[in-house]
Amino acid sequence: MNRQEIVAWLEETADSRLAELFHRADEVRASCVGDEVHLRGLIEISSHCERQCTYCGLRRDRRALSRYRLSDEEIFDCARLAVNLGYGTVVLQSGEDDGQTADWLTGIIRRLRATTPLAITLSLGERPDDELVAFREAGADRYLLRFETSDPDLYRRIHPDRPGRRSDRLSLLRRLRDWGYEIGSGVMVGIPGQTIDSLASDLELFRTLDLDMIGVGPFLAHPDTPLGVRAARSEPRQAESSEQMTLKMVALARLVCPRANIPSTTALATIDPTGGREAALLCGANVWMPNLTPVQYRESYEIYPGKACVHDDAQRCARCAAGRIRSLGRRIGVGRGDSPALRARREGAT
Repeated sequence: MNRQEIVAWLEETADSRLAELFHRADEVRASCVGDEVHLRGLIEISSHCERQCTYCGLRRDRRALSRYRLSDEEIFDCARLAVNLGYGTVVLQSGEDDGQTADWLTGIIRRLRATTPLAITLSLGERPDDELVAFREAGADRYLLRFETSDPDLYRRIHPDRPGRRSDRLSLLRRLRDWGYEIGSGVMVGIPGQTIDSLASDLELFRTLDLDMIGVGPFLAHPDTPLGVRAARSEPRQAESSEQMTLKMVALARLVCPRANIPSTTALATIDPTGGREAALLCGANVWMPNLTPVQYRESYEIYPGKACVHDDAQRCARCAAGRIRSLGRRIGVGRGDSPALRARREGAT
C-alpha cells in the first residue's frame, strides 16, 4: 500500500467502501496473527508524572488530582490475579515518575520474573538508557512508548521537553529494540493541528519501525489541561478525533504491519462503550487490555475523563472481555502472546 492509497482511505467516508477496508484488514489479521485475542492485564502503578503534556490529566502541574503509587504487595497481588485469570502478560504503566527508582523497579521486575510465568511489558515513559538496559536484564520483555505523532512540530506542542532532557522517542524506540525488547508504539487520532497527511506519515513510520505492537486511539484531552480548556483551532484537512477515523487507522495499521499485535484500546471504549472495542477487533485488532489496577486507585489515573471500566473490579473486567470476544467468534489467547513480527524477523535472520 503506497502513500496515495493510504491518504485515499483516510479520506474515505462511504460506509460501503469502509466495510471493504475493514473486511480486508480482518482477513489479513486472521491470516497473519490468527483468531486468538490476547489479554494483557494492565496495572497502573503510579499516577505521578514529571511531564507537562498539554492534554494529559496526569501532567505535573494538575493540582486537583489525588496521586498514588502502588506498593510492592499491591503490584504482586495484581500479578497473581493475572495468573489466576489466565492472562499471559502484565503491563506496568505509569507517568514519568522519578519517585519510582530504578533499583525499586528492577526489584519488582526480577520478582515478577521469578514468581510468575507472565510476560512483562513496561510503559513508563522516557527513562535514562542505563535504567532501561537494567530493566531488560532484570527480565522485562516489552516496552511501550508511543511517539503520538510523526509531525515533530506538533509533537513539541503537545509534549514539551522536560528541563534538560530533549525528547527523541524514535531514537529511543530503536535503542530499545537493540537492547532486546519487543517494541510497541502508537499515535493519537485527532490532535488539534493534525492532518490527514500527518496520519499517513504515522502509518508509514509504523512500517519503517517494524513495530511489534501498535496502539491507536482517539485524542481525548482532559478538560483540566491547556488543550482541554481551549477550543481546537480550525486547521486545513484537520483529522477527526472520531471512532470512524480511529478504526480506519487500526485497519490501515494492520495492512502496513500485518504481523504486529494491535490492541483494541480503552480510549475507543470511552467514546463508544457498547461497541468500540468490538469494532476494532473486527477491523484488525487482536489484543484486549483488561484493567487489574485496584478499583480504589483507578479514578486517580485520570489521563482523560470518562475512562471505561473505572468502577469494575478485575474479575468482572475479565468476564466481560471474555464474553465480548467470544461473541465475535474469536478465541481467548493462551500463553504470552509474543510478537509474530519478532518471530518473523528471527526466522528471516536464520
